[in-house]
Parts: sequence; C-alpha cells; structure tokens
Amino acid sequence: MEITYVAILLATLIVGLAVGYLWGYAFLKRLNTTKAAQIIKEAEAKAETLLKDKMLEAKEKILAMKAEHENYVREVEKKLQEQVQRLKGKEQALQQKLEYTNRLQHALQEKDKAAKEKLDMLQKREEELEKIKVRSIQQLEALSGLSREEARRQLVETIKNEARAEAAAFIQSTMEEARLTAQKEARRIVIQTIQRIGTETAVENAITVFPLENDDIKGRIIGREGRNIRALEAATGVEFIIDDTPETIVLSCFDPVRREIARLALQQLVLDGRIHPGRIEEVVEKVTKQIEDEIVEVGKRTAIDLGIHGLHPELIRYVGRMKYRSSYGQNLLQHSREVANLCAVMAAELGLNPKLAKRAGLLHDIGKVSDVDNELPHALLGMKLAEKYKENPEVCNAIGAHHDEIEMTSLISPIVQVCDAISGARPGARREVTASYIQRIKDLENLAMAMPGVSKAFAIQAGRELRVIAESDKVSDQEADALALSISQKIQKELTYPGQVKVTVIREKRSVAIAR
Repeated sequence: MEITYVAILLATLIVGLAVGYLWGYAFLKRLNTTKAAQIIKEAEAKAETLLKDKMLEAKEKILAMKAEHENYVREVEKKLQEQVQRLKGKEQALQQKLEYTNRLQHALQEKDKAAKEKLDMLQKREEELEKIKVRSIQQLEALSGLSREEARRQLVETIKNEARAEAAAFIQSTMEEARLTAQKEARRIVIQTIQRIGTETAVENAITVFPLENDDIKGRIIGREGRNIRALEAATGVEFIIDDTPETIVLSCFDPVRREIARLALQQLVLDGRIHPGRIEEVVEKVTKQIEDEIVEVGKRTAIDLGIHGLHPELIRYVGRMKYRSSYGQNLLQHSREVANLCAVMAAELGLNPKLAKRAGLLHDIGKVSDVDNELPHALLGMKLAEKYKENPEVCNAIGAHHDEIEMTSLISPIVQVCDAISGARPGARREVTASYIQRIKDLENLAMAMPGVSKAFAIQAGRELRVIAESDKVSDQEADALALSISQKIQKELTYPGQVKVTVIREKRSVAIAR
C-alpha cells in the first residue's frame, strides 16, 4: 500500500509538470511565435529531461521501498514462525501434563475405591467387635454378679487404696532418709558457705572525733557569744561538744549521715578560715549535696560489684545510705554485702537462683535506712519499700520474713534469714559492751526464774535463746505452752534486746530406782 501511494504521488507530480509546461507553451505562443517555438523546444527538452530524471528517481525510491518492505515481511514471517514453534512446544507440554493428570486421576480413583472398600470392611469389623464386647460384658456381669458400674467403682477403689499405700510408704521412706541426711547436709552447706565468704570486722561509733591543729581554732568555731557553734548545730542537727580535751572536738548524733555532713563541713570551714553563720549555711548545703551524690554513687558501685542489675534508683539510694549506718558496731552496708554473697553461695549449693538470692540478701535491711517515719519493724518496712518499687515477690517475702514477722512463702526466705544470722553472729562482726551484755543475760534468766514452776533457766546463743526447765510436778504439758508464751510476752514488755529471743520450755519427768 505504501508503494502504490508513492507511485500515485509521483504520477500526479509528473502530470502537474506536463500541464504546467503546456500552459506555458500556449501562453508564450500568443506572445511571440518565434521565441515561443524556441522556448517551447527548450522547455520540452528540459521537461523531457526532468521527467526522465524524476521517473528514474521515482523508480529508485520504489525499488528501495519495495526491498525494505520485502525485508520487513521476511522478518515478520520469521517471528511468526518462531511463535508458531513455541506454541507447538507449549501445546506438546500441555498435552503431556494432561496425559499425566489423567493417569493420576485414574490412579486416585482406583485408590479411593480401594479405601472405600477397606473402610466398609473396617466398619463391619468394628460392628462385629462391638457385638463381641457387649456379649463379653454381659457374660462377665453374669459370672461376677456385678454390673459394669459396680465393677468399675470397685476397680477404682482398689487402685486408689494401692496408690495411697504406695504413696504413704514412699513418703515415710523419704522422710526417714531426710531425717538422716538433712542435718548433716545442712551443716555441710552452712560451713562451706561460711568458709567461702570472708569480710573485714567493721566497728562504728555513735560519735565522731574531729582533730584540731591547736586549741585556738576552738574559739573561732564557737564564735562571738556562741553564734557560730549554734549555727553549726542548727544547720547540721549534730551536737558539737567542745570541752577541755586538747585539740579535739566531739561530734555527737544518732544519725551517721548528719554526723558525716557536720564533719566534712567543719573540715572545710577550718581549712578555709572563714567561719561565720552565712558561710556555715553555704558550706553545709554544699556538703549535703556532695554526700547525697556520694550515697547514690556508693549504691551504684555496690550493685555493680555484686552483679545486681535493674534496681530502682530509690533502692540504689537506700543501699548507698547503708554505708553511714551501723548495727551493734557492724557497718550495715558491709553486713548487707556479706549477706548477699552468703545467700548466693547457699542458693547455688541448693540448686536455687543465686542472683535472686543475692538481690534479696542485699536489700533485706533497707527498712533500717528508710526516710519514712514509721513504727513498723524494719523487715516489714523494707518489704513495703520493695513492693513499692516493683521488686520480685520472692525478694519482697524474703525481706519481710527474715525476722519471722510474716510467713515464708519461698525457699529464698529461709536462706536470707540464715545468712543474716551467720553474718551477725560471726566472731568480731558486732561490738557490744561486756557489762551490758552480761546484765542482759542475767535479766533474761532472772525474769524466767521469777515465773512459778520454773526450776532452772539458761540464756544461750548470746542471749538470743532462753531455755527454761519446768518442774514436772507443778507444770503440766498444757501449762508448759502457756508458760513459754507468758515468758516471751514479759520479755517484750520489760527488757530491751537486739533481734529476737526464742523461749524454749522443757518439762520432763524422771523416775529413778536403785537396785542394791
């Protein structure tokens, strides 16, 4: 179609040129016949030449376009042949798949048919077995004279009785084995734990002695009409005792944190030399901030040293405050670290979680450093704080139960209690005045001896246990329980003692006869 369209255009162009020349020829003939004839000849010659050139050019273009068209047709035919080949290949593959599918379908039909036949056969056999089972049960019921339900109840009852007997025998043997090995194993674990943990003996006092270079500084510390020392005592809450003791000032306060703030503040004031009420307040405020930062740092360092992670910031602060608290001369932080390590060792020996035990051991005395003014025992107060800051329930129970204020609900609780007792009772751990210790022992024994029906009383375990020997002819077994309760209540009301005192009343009757 493209070749035909080009040929028509070329023919139209040639006809147009011929018509133009003829029209020119007629026009020139009118003007000048001679010139016209000459011009016409020239024009005819040119037109003929031009016509030949154009015809040749048109033929060349037509041939070129024809060749291009033939190439295009060949390429299209080639592509069509390739597509036909691909389609034939796909058709063959589909035909093969269809044949394979037909074979599979036929095989599945055969298997389905065989399965149905087997299912029918199994159903028939199941029906036959059910009939045989019913007949067997009827025969058994007829032979035994029992119904099916009655036989089942008897069988269940027999199995229960046998299970109870086996369980009782197992429990009895287990308890006997535990009685034989528990005390020995417990002693081994406790001794091994104590041997593996060692701590220094720490002694804390209720006063701090501040040394001076000379006694002239005492006057500057006192100030005009005592205003400096009054400002110091008001800012720190510590009593400054300045007497005739040479080159010494005594700082007295029940709170070791405030006493340490007063010591550091006084040290800075003496080194600076400017001692007046305004400067005193400024230095005390600065030192208080330093101590608070140090408390937090000590708490963080302690937790890192023990490998305890995830403590609440407030609990970390309470741990740091333990550094400035002591109990019977034993530094509370050192005591808590020691208890934490003991708990971890003992828990590992018993197959429990040592990290959880170590956490409970570190936090067991946080109630002693609480900011809350509460009349609760320190164990219960510590438990409340641990619960407030989302500690593990087992840790909270161990804190609250380490002095038997609440019931123990996990195995970590007795471990913390035992390790607390080990740390507090070891030689050199706590300092106590000998005279007051002896007097407390005597007061315990005298209080027990004053009760009716008591023949002897012995305070043992450093005054932590009181054993009372009751007269068997004056005190019955029921009265012995009441006697122990009465003595414990009287101790609570009349005596002052650390920790707790266990009262044990022993009543026995001995009959002696001599054969001569």
